[in-house]
Amino acid sequence: MNAPADPRIFAVPELRFAALPSGARIPYVATGSGEALLFVHGSLCDYRYWASQTHALSRHFACYAVSLSHYWPADETGAQEAFSWRLHVAELAEFVKSMHLGPVHLVGHSRGACVAFQLARAYPELVKTLSLADPAGPLQAAAALPPSAEAVRARGAELILHGEFDAGLELFVDSVSMPGIWRKSPASFRTMALANAGTLPKQFRDPLPAYTRAGAAEVRCRTLLVAGERSPRMYRDNVEHLAGWMGHVDKRSMAGASHGMNVTHAAAFNRLLQAFLGKPAT
Repeated sequence: MNAPADPRIFAVPELRFAALPSGARIPYVATGSGEALLFVHGSLCDYRYWASQTHALSRHFACYAVSLSHYWPADETGAQEAFSWRLHVAELAEFVKSMHLGPVHLVGHSRGACVAFQLARAYPELVKTLSLADPAGPLQAAAALPPSAEAVRARGAELILHGEFDAGLELFVDSVSMPGIWRKSPASFRTMALANAGTLPKQFRDPLPAYTRAGAAEVRCRTLLVAGERSPRMYRDNVEHLAGWMGHVDKRSMAGASHGMNVTHAAAFNRLLQAFLGKPAT
């Protein structure tokens, strides 16, 4: 990441576990009061990724940040299904229902944005507003990554499977942001990514679904789409297409930011969310 991380990252509230009817126990943190604002992390991350947001926005909302199953700190005592985006959509729906939070203001980043999109599509009654930052996943018109990107990610997964975590993570993180980002990232981010490195090979065996015009039209809630100005083209293309396919959309570009925008440009990202959700900047 190309700017100093917000010093509050990882300064998180007490970790709790939500026991779901399915038997899974989902790690989460909660802070603040008011309408529920639920954060969904992406690849290599967990609930800690959103610390800069939950700290600032808890002045206006009851902020919840979860770790999806298989991500740190995975609780093996609950029912463990195979890693999949469908599982993550289903468990988020269970979480919202069992915690009596809905409808929530839902925020997702990267892979988590795709999961959030699918949740809003499948369970519209649970989502009041949707905010997607650099949504990952293929477009209908390009249902696979370019061969060069696929090769880089496959090599990264191979390195991780052979215990070469740092080298594998460097390949992946640089490919989804920009060259050199892994080595410039703060130690806190690298610690989190290393804790979740084992999910990366599983993720590559579970491709995300393609965005389609028909699917996007099924999302009826107000939606904020955010792209990093310096993010890889695939994320910016997703934002452009979704903005054309969805109704009730506010599309924004974050100046100077790449993929980790909510950490490297936390204050600006928080202002975007607050404005979209109708709260004054703090």
